[in-house]
Amino acid sequence: MPTHEREITAPVDLCTPQGRLNPEAVGWSRTPLHHCAMPGWGRRKKWEYWCITTPTHLVALTVADIDYLGLTSVYLLEYGQQEITRTALRPLAHGVRLPDSLATGPSAALGPIRALIHDTDKATRLHFSCHTPQGRLFADLTVDLPQDHQSMNVVIPWSADRFQYTSKHTARPARGTVRLGDRTLDFTDAWGVLDHGRGRWPYDTRWNWGAASGRTDGHTVGLQFGGQWTKGTGLTENALCVDGHLTKIGEELHWDYDPHDPHRPWRIRTPHSDRVDVVFTPFHERVDRTNAAVIVNDTHQLFGHYTGTIRPDQGDALDVDGLLGFAEHVHMRW
Repeated sequence: MPTHEREITAPVDLCTPQGRLNPEAVGWSRTPLHHCAMPGWGRRKKWEYWCITTPTHLVALTVADIDYLGLTSVYLLEYGQQEITRTALRPLAHGVRLPDSLATGPSAALGPIRALIHDTDKATRLHFSCHTPQGRLFADLTVDLPQDHQSMNVVIPWSADRFQYTSKHTARPARGTVRLGDRTLDFTDAWGVLDHGRGRWPYDTRWNWGAASGRTDGHTVGLQFGGQWTKGTGLTENALCVDGHLTKIGEELHWDYDPHDPHRPWRIRTPHSDRVDVVFTPFHERVDRTNAAVIVNDTHQLFGHYTGTIRPDQGDALDVDGLLGFAEHVHMRW
């Protein structure tokens, strides 16, 4: 069942010269096509979030500029063993630099957490380092972008003054190393997920996000699921990526989970079709709370495995069997 949403196939500016949403930018694309310069100051949100997973451990990096505050965060999880979280806040985003658009320049952060994200047409290189109680944490990772690999790119239009462009990438092969003190963690068998965001958000927002990557049923599969924040806008961020080909899902997903007991299994499905019907079984919860006056964040990110069925545009239904990923519910005032 093809989506009703408008597909964008040529480059387009996200904003007008006055900094409002360009109506021609509303829609979705299979590759990043939006130029995201946002004139003005005060409500802009810009970030890069990368999560690199392996069968035994993962690492995540966030670099964000929300005009009045910069944020850099590193998260390391060794399943069943230890987790490390380091976050640095920078007033007025001093020391944090993000380009307007994806792959138009490096993203960088200075301060207690030093980070550099550099894109080419074939890969993204991630470098970051910081001090932790367990020793210095250092990463050098490469996330490949295979030829013709497609991604979920969409503009969510709340209004002419409140909107979000997101570029979500799944199932990108990754490799490299992470060092913690005198230990080296191997990332040769890894997958990368990207959340690239540019927009002007309402002050109070809630959302769900789920993603997973890996090999299942003889295919390379990426899952990209969203919820709550897109309702009523006419667009979603929901998609499947199978062997690099994107299937856009225009339905709002039904998220069945207990926010008061998120360790119980979650069921995520398309209510009006057989596109998606999966169960997410968590094994670890990351709780991240920030109260910095101008930003209040309550994030519950669960890591676990997806099992069920999906139906891409091309071919028959596929069995999803233990695909590693995450699902989250978030409340932000910012």
